[in-house]
Amino acid sequence: MLEGIIRESIGKSNAKKLKRDGYLIANIYAKGVENIHAAFKQGEFIRAVRSKESLAMDIKIDGKEMKVVVQEYQLHPVTGDIMHVDLRIAIPGLVTDYLVPVKTVGTPKGLKNKGVLIMSKRRLRVRGAIENMPQYFTLDVSHLDRDDNILVRDVEAPTDCKIMDRPDVAICGVIKAG
Repeated sequence: MLEGIIRESIGKSNAKKLKRDGYLIANIYAKGVENIHAAFKQGEFIRAVRSKESLAMDIKIDGKEMKVVVQEYQLHPVTGDIMHVDLRIAIPGLVTDYLVPVKTVGTPKGLKNKGVLIMSKRRLRVRGAIENMPQYFTLDVSHLDRDDNILVRDVEAPTDCKIMDRPDVAICGVIKAG
C-alpha cells in the first residue's frame, strides 16, 4: 500500500521544498468529497503504479485508506519526470468517467512495407462504475497493414460501461515512414 502525507500549505514554496526532498505533489478528489492536497515519495509512487493489478490502487493518507485512479499527470518538459498527479477517489457504485490505458500486442505486418505504428490515443475515456472497469484495453495490431488503423468504434466496451470518445477517432494505425 502506498503511503503519502498531507501538505500543510498549498503554496509554491512548500511544493518546491517537497519536490527537492523527492516528493511528488498530488491532488486527490471525487464528487462530494473535499479535495486532499497530498505528497508521495516519487520512487514509491512510480513502483506502485507499475505494479498495480487493476485500474484503481490503494493508498493511505493520514491514517485513511482509499482506492484511487490516476486521472491526469504532468511531466517535466526536459527530463520527463512526473511533476504533478491528479488522483480520483474510486467510490464503489458511483458512475463516472475514467481514463483507461490502451496496450498493443503483436507486430503490424505493415512494418515490412516501410510503415510505422503510431499511437494516437494512449487512454480511452470510459463511463461506468469502478468495479466494471477493465485494467486496460488490449489491441491486437498484427493484422494492420500500411494505412490501416483501429478506431474507437472497433473496441468492445465492457458490460455496464460506455466508451465516451468519438467513435471515428483513430487509436492507433500504421502510416508510411518518411
